[in-house]
Amino acid sequence: MIKKAKKISSNKISQIHTGVLVLENKTIFKGVGIGYQGTATGEVCFNTSLTGYQEIISDPSYAGQIINFTFPHIGNVGTNKQDLESDKVWTKGVIFNSEITSPSNYRSLVNLDLWLKKNKIVGITGLDTRGLTNHIRDKGAPKGTISFSNKGNFNISKLANITAKWSGLNNLDLAEQVTTKKNYIWSGFKTWKKETGYLKNKKNSLHVVAIDYGIKKNILRYFSDLNCKVTVVSCKTGAKDILKLKPNGIFLSNGPGDPAATGKYAIEIIKELIKNNLPIFGICLGHQILALALGAKTKKMKLGHRGANHPVKNLIKDNVEITSQNHGFEIVRATLPKNIQITHKSLFDNCIEGIRLKNKPVFSVQYHPESNPGPQDSVYLFEEFINNIKKNAKKKRS
Repeated sequence: MIKKAKKISSNKISQIHTGVLVLENKTIFKGVGIGYQGTATGEVCFNTSLTGYQEIISDPSYAGQIINFTFPHIGNVGTNKQDLESDKVWTKGVIFNSEITSPSNYRSLVNLDLWLKKNKIVGITGLDTRGLTNHIRDKGAPKGTISFSNKGNFNISKLANITAKWSGLNNLDLAEQVTTKKNYIWSGFKTWKKETGYLKNKKNSLHVVAIDYGIKKNILRYFSDLNCKVTVVSCKTGAKDILKLKPNGIFLSNGPGDPAATGKYAIEIIKELIKNNLPIFGICLGHQILALALGAKTKKMKLGHRGANHPVKNLIKDNVEITSQNHGFEIVRATLPKNIQITHKSLFDNCIEGIRLKNKPVFSVQYHPESNPGPQDSVYLFEEFINNIKKNAKKKRS
């Protein structure tokens, strides 16, 4: 295994190494380049998941980020067309500990390395991912530049300058980059089953409008499971245009970037939707923006939460859920208005993982109930949203 490099002043790295990662404090990690030959800059974070690497890399919430996978064996099951969370991959780069081996899975269509090339994702393998993870744990998620060149010649000073000039995720609105450019109706496919693959929903008894801040396809599939027609709209679609679609409920999606930056346009839209007493459900970035619309504030976390085994306590049911998470911002507890109830908290650091409005059918969670990396502890949240919609419909009829 190639060990972490110390800070160096040389402008070149040995040609043995075809990949390099340069952090903002000029710490250098060397390795072997994989995927797309090129250079990319982003925030370097780590993900502790043991499975689901294709879903992770294709999650739009990772826009502007370079993912360091702590699990060493990434790529064993190859890639396929079914596990994509988005039609376009927004992740800046990936870092693996071990060389990608030949895939061994009946669903595999393309080797991960070729898939990374196709999607223009720069990667490095063969470096000390544990050392990098410890660096992030101790110093916080840094800005970094990842580069892959078969020639193995890197201008470290230039890469360090690129890293230094990048603004970082604070105050960066990435939702407007990843959102759909054209409103559309979801195809209706349900969640994947081993026996049948993806079946299509033929019952559209309810209509959900999903505001796309970087939505994952599996969220849409869960709404299809629950017999919903889903209209996906751009993150800047006004409240009046959303209401013209006559939705039974509003969904606020996950997404990348700083929620406060996205909130510059999203807050007023959500406030107007809340006034109309429609049931609202938010996940991840949608959870944070909802909190902003209700009067709270958000802040950047030192590390963030990214993994598939995060324990969250449900304060209403008094039980613990094992959850999948991917976020680098959180709600500031001290800023929550009195009409908001905290429903979930992290058992890692006690940060807020769920809220609800006390007097209206409006709630959200920080984690990803649709991910199901093994546990399916949080799927009930979709059902709660649908129940809110049905209760709201009864009130209108009475």
